[in-house]
Amino acid sequence: MRILITGATGLLGSNLVRLLVERGYSVGVFIHTRSYTKTLQNLPIKKHFGDILDPESVEAAVQEYNVVIHAAAITEFWPSRSKKIREVNIEGTRNVVEAVKKFNIQRLIYIGSGSSVNAPDDHPEKYELSFIGAKYGLDYVDSKYIALRYVLEKARQDGLPALAILPTFMIGPYDSLPSSGKLILALAKRKLKFYSGGGRNFVHVRDVATAIANSIEKGRVGKYYVAGNENMTYSEFFEKVTNIVGVQPPQYKLSDRVIQLAGFLSGLSSELMGNKPILSYPTAKIACDKLYVDCNDTIEELDMPQTPIETAITECYDWLNKNEHLIQSPTF
Repeated sequence: MRILITGATGLLGSNLVRLLVERGYSVGVFIHTRSYTKTLQNLPIKKHFGDILDPESVEAAVQEYNVVIHAAAITEFWPSRSKKIREVNIEGTRNVVEAVKKFNIQRLIYIGSGSSVNAPDDHPEKYELSFIGAKYGLDYVDSKYIALRYVLEKARQDGLPALAILPTFMIGPYDSLPSSGKLILALAKRKLKFYSGGGRNFVHVRDVATAIANSIEKGRVGKYYVAGNENMTYSEFFEKVTNIVGVQPPQYKLSDRVIQLAGFLSGLSSELMGNKPILSYPTAKIACDKLYVDCNDTIEELDMPQTPIETAITECYDWLNKNEHLIQSPTF
């Protein structure tokens, strides 16, 4: 079985490639010519360089494989509105779908985002694919939802052999960007003094990789699976992190109004100065919400493990400390 992964250089991709290699698959990766690939060095994989927005380079890579795992995306929250984010996340997905159809690929596994599904705070077990995330005004969130709906509609109406895996907030090793590791480092260095009343679902990245690997042969075409583990408030998560790294957790809880005002002013300042804000108005609104989900279908149908979040935090923090020379912001 030959597996191609797009977007393999990030936190999830670096863990997924290793897992698939361990399972004996022949693995290829499709990456941008300017991508930062040090976390993939010395692995027995084939590298295809191209651009997800170039259909010809996508087709040249896809045609060699039986299964395609499409994880390539721009995951930035700033700027809130971005033509590039929309193009890569939506048009790039369409290019992959067309290539999968053209070469009769056995299965397409689309990697979406847990932000595409949400639940009311008081009933996290009752949610569906309704786009609550539209209220944040973020092209990343919007584009991942649009791409997800496109893939699922193609599966249900046109027979595309596709399903979707929607990770929540992933934590673990090989976080070379870093992504979620930024939050852990900020807490370890005591740079985060405040917390909000919101929360979200957290998961070990290896558990998500396992669900994806299992979905090569398991799972139902036309369905999405939320890949997560523990719903908790930010206060609860921060306490877990600080207990592991040995510092005091943030002591001051700010009201939603204060956090959102701070995000608005920070975003306004960044627009004027041309830099990236630590907190924007959309991310401030996200910080105030409890973005809880239910993952029972994924656990049951894809045999997704539920590794304790403490393990994920420990492995992430240890990897960041041991591999400082690998940490760098890559070019997409």
